[in-house]
Amino acid sequence: MNCSEVIAELKIRASEKYKANVVRMGIPEQYSLGVSTAEVRSLAKKIQKSNELALELWITGYHEAKLLAVLLMKPKEMTKDAVEQLIGDVISWDLCDHLCKNLLIKMDCRNALIEGWVTSSQTYRKRAAFTLIASSVIHEKKINDDMLDYYLGLIARYSDDGREHVKKAVSWALCEIGKRDFNYNEKALLLAHEFAESDSKALKWIGKDAIKELETLVKAEGRGRLVSSKSQMGKEAAASEA
Repeated sequence: MNCSEVIAELKIRASEKYKANVVRMGIPEQYSLGVSTAEVRSLAKKIQKSNELALELWITGYHEAKLLAVLLMKPKEMTKDAVEQLIGDVISWDLCDHLCKNLLIKMDCRNALIEGWVTSSQTYRKRAAFTLIASSVIHEKKINDDMLDYYLGLIARYSDDGREHVKKAVSWALCEIGKRDFNYNEKALLLAHEFAESDSKALKWIGKDAIKELETLVKAEGRGRLVSSKSQMGKEAAASEA
């Protein structure tokens, strides 16, 4: 399939109802087709991965075409410069997170991206830095304590940002580190309490938001990471200890 054929297929799968939802997220109507993420993923499975096609889809400007483009990109063939161009085009939190979780997390330069973006004045570059921290902690099985401590240090230094889409990503990253084990739960809680007691409104919000989850974490049989006591698995773990 070429770019025009893919766009035509996306339009077939579109709905006005879903388009309204996308527009409510802040995507300009002229750049929204109205295709669900599930449909985008379904279509991606039918198309051979190709960075050339992916970039053609990306530059159409359509939100759903960009979501699809990310799924068609080959991480090993992407360069840091190319990624810098992509993140510069991001105008929504969902595309930011989609890009991080499906492409950037698979790239060897992800920590360099985190370091470069964690101080950015651009909302979605900075959100991406913390989203990549969260995703790395979740998915990188060989992540060591030194790296986790490094991530905690970045959170401690660069989290004072009141933008909603940034502070929510910070809280998420802090919580994911706290789910590593009880040792890191304690470290994350300590930092969260420091934030909660800060004079900064942004840090205070992040701290209180993270504490709500970090204080509920328990160990569940069969899970390497801690889980919320409010989840089904967490409830079962709590019941078994009662």
